[in-house]
Amino acid sequence: MKRALQKRSEKGFSLIEMMIAAVIFMLLCGAAFALLSVAQQRYQTESQVLNSFQEARFGLDDIVRDVNGSAYPAQNLFAFNPNIPKKNLYAITPLAWDPGYVANSPCLIGTAGGGTCTTPGDFDLIIERDLDYWNHDGVEWVRYQLQGTALSRAAVEKSSVNGDPASDTNPAFVPYVQNVMNNATPEHIAQFQAVYPQMFPGGNPVPVFSYFCYSPFGPPQPCPAAGSYNSPLNVTDVEITLIVMAPTKDAQTGQVRLIELHGRGHSLNPLP
Repeated sequence: MKRALQKRSEKGFSLIEMMIAAVIFMLLCGAAFALLSVAQQRYQTESQVLNSFQEARFGLDDIVRDVNGSAYPAQNLFAFNPNIPKKNLYAITPLAWDPGYVANSPCLIGTAGGGTCTTPGDFDLIIERDLDYWNHDGVEWVRYQLQGTALSRAAVEKSSVNGDPASDTNPAFVPYVQNVMNNATPEHIAQFQAVYPQMFPGGNPVPVFSYFCYSPFGPPQPCPAAGSYNSPLNVTDVEITLIVMAPTKDAQTGQVRLIELHGRGHSLNPLP
């Protein structure tokens, strides 16, 4: 009996097929890594924007809180005690001013460089408030000033009834909120408006601080329009606007990222 030997053919991949498969695999891997890189860059950008937003929000909340507690304690809250000098310091005004603090005629508040006040101004204010709410043991000056792109903060004890709030706070500044662009140059404002056309109306810097003064004829109104009541003595409200730029540009578009925050503080102890 003859055994028929059948040749079984064994099939496999040719070299060309292996090369094509390798190329396809490399393309898929490249696409996946490219998408992963874009996602990582996007995550980093969004994280930086979020950090900038949180820093600006914390700073804004602190300013509002300081304004809310301004003009306190008032002179009539405690008797004069020669043995405790700090107990004899009281808030003369919600916002201290320069020049001419405690002068008979306070300076006039303006906008865009108007008025006669150095502070309060568009980018500088000094708040007068209680140093220790629970013990009423004195008054402190809290100052916020935009220095370049850093909003700095200074807090010092009020030196005396006739002290100078501007000179006393100057050595105590520390950076508080970074990358604040309210007072950007015209060139930068033009670049920002190309991405955010609603920001910087008229292509002008945006005041960090705007002031509202007491009026006997109705609700508070912008101080420059308050006539004879346009002075730091009569400030009841401070409106705050912060425009903050993220440290790096958007990973996909290459454009700058800005956020704009608004808040308003109201003095709970107005003097008028």
